[in-house]
Amino acid sequence: MTHKTNPKHEPHHGTLVSYIVGFILSLVFTLIPYYLITHKTFGRDELLATILGFAGLQMIVQLFFFLHLGREKKPHANAQFLMGTVGIIFVVIGGSIWIMNNLHYNMAGMEVLNKVASDESLYEVNGKQAGTCPAGTGTNYDVTLKDNVATPSQINAHLCDTITFVNQDTTTYDIGFGTTEKPQMYAGENDMTAYGRHNNPLRLTELGTHTFHDTSKNKITGSFTVTQ
Repeated sequence: MTHKTNPKHEPHHGTLVSYIVGFILSLVFTLIPYYLITHKTFGRDELLATILGFAGLQMIVQLFFFLHLGREKKPHANAQFLMGTVGIIFVVIGGSIWIMNNLHYNMAGMEVLNKVASDESLYEVNGKQAGTCPAGTGTNYDVTLKDNVATPSQINAHLCDTITFVNQDTTTYDIGFGTTEKPQMYAGENDMTAYGRHNNPLRLTELGTHTFHDTSKNKITGSFTVTQ
């Protein structure tokens, strides 16, 4: 007696072409984030968002090309369940990040609050000075970074002026404040990353003489003096 197999209960497998396409897409979605990280093409926040986006695309490729989502007996029900699960995960993660950012803002020290106020161009909060500068005020001084040298290496500026680190090399410089032995924070910044061919402004909101150096290569050194 021969037994007939119900085609509805047969396992659904992909074709050779679908496996090859999935493999190529997986490689592409892995190599692109690797390139962006090694070359530091974007800023930190933009880079993180881009990597998370490619991680989502990578997950979709794995599900549809290798786990065969949508080819089982009830594809719509399983796909809806998956989308619902992913949505809940994003809500939980997004809510957690939002809560932590609010806690960080409300419980942060004055240096961090001054940085936030400067980033958002807030000069007064509820009629009180926020410890930063009005938007559009002050003079800008360019510090050119080229061949591991900062030009000029010393700047005399005033409160509310800005210094812009202009990176003319294709490499990346990590500008830290203070010295290598005794790093410091300036205006809420521990360090600033000067990407290749990108400019990084720094608002001068603290008086005194401050030094800066390249924390990655320990070659670039300089200082700036801020007076009233």
